[in-house]
Amino acid sequence: MNKYLPGRDFAKKKDAEDPLRSFAGRFYKPAGTIYMDGNSLGLMSRDAEETLMNAVSAWKNDAIDIWGKDGYLTYHDRLGALCAPLIGADPEEVTIGGSTTVNIHTAIASFYHPVPGRNRILVDDLNFPTDRYAVCSEIAIHGYDPEECLKTVASRDGRYIYEDDIIEAMTEDVCMVLLPSALYRSAQLIDMQKIADAARQRGITVGFDLCHSIGAVPHDFSKIQPDFAVWCTYKYLNAGPGAVAGLYINKKHFGRSGMAGWWGNDKETQFDLRPDFEPAQNAGGWQIGTASILSMAPLEGSLKLYAEAGIDRLRAKSLDLTGYLMELINERLSGYGFSIGSPREDERRTGHVALVHEDAVRINAAMKDCGILPDFRYPDVIRLAPVPLYTSYTEVYDMVEKTVRIMEEKLYEKYENKRGTVA
Repeated sequence: MNKYLPGRDFAKKKDAEDPLRSFAGRFYKPAGTIYMDGNSLGLMSRDAEETLMNAVSAWKNDAIDIWGKDGYLTYHDRLGALCAPLIGADPEEVTIGGSTTVNIHTAIASFYHPVPGRNRILVDDLNFPTDRYAVCSEIAIHGYDPEECLKTVASRDGRYIYEDDIIEAMTEDVCMVLLPSALYRSAQLIDMQKIADAARQRGITVGFDLCHSIGAVPHDFSKIQPDFAVWCTYKYLNAGPGAVAGLYINKKHFGRSGMAGWWGNDKETQFDLRPDFEPAQNAGGWQIGTASILSMAPLEGSLKLYAEAGIDRLRAKSLDLTGYLMELINERLSGYGFSIGSPREDERRTGHVALVHEDAVRINAAMKDCGILPDFRYPDVIRLAPVPLYTSYTEVYDMVEKTVRIMEEKLYEKYENKRGTVA
């Protein structure tokens, strides 16, 4: 029996019964717009605004005492502790700072120890390209040829990662694996436990990029036990454009940072300004330069909001919203040439739905002019992210009906078949 009924009244009923419905009122939503791009840039919350203004006030009123009196010297550790429950890590295993790509460089510099015959880093061919750029750069910095030492596992179908193929490629010449927890196009959630277990059995360092899952899916790193993980905070975590990133370091590696900087020094001796680096014995030891407080501050409000809402409740609503969206796509849009490029199984899907159409770039443009904000991913995917903190079932229903109108009236035909500079 189908649990989703047709009609807008059903969507309104779901909204009325939603235990998380009050959280939407704490976000600034673009007027007259159905926002479906929270997997690319999350909306600003009043909670994030408040903690940002607290930091501005501390700087304004206390000047240099912002570090001591206001406690911002260890802000990265406090925010790491707030973030840790989202991935099932110990508080000291998480720190906040840098960017995703900088943190990839930091992790690889720490854990990539190539020797002849065991010098290859294993990646997939569907991950967001910045990971690959960083890997190739680090291979070259370590004196090896990326053409030889980057080992890429090709997807069977150009849409999904197949874990067995990754494991088969974990040969004796591989010393590190870096994979996404979720694919940015298809929203596939990979089996990190299976990958991590296989890597450990072979003595291979394993790291994950959580950019497209953190805040949408709870993880349990106490069980998965990767060596490291990185993520951004401006997507589902709603910390603002270009907000600082996150870094997980398994506690067995504490004190082994490969890129020293004064902000990673033990806080008890940091201001002794000694010539020799004394790394903090937590993930904070991987900090490099002075913390960007005003860029970090919105994350505090957002993480406290997450703690209030509960990641498990958010995951349940996310799966229901994306399930509802896929049902509407099947019922209302499949006749117009649309298909779904995301896994149907709950355990394999993260927080967005990949809507596939050969005319995706023009349809995406028409959707934006009709009051819908999705995003286009080359060559044929429109990503739709009904974020459970601020998206309603009624908005999902209305978005699909607007898209039906775009197709029926062929509104997309007036747009050029070319994406903009920012997709």
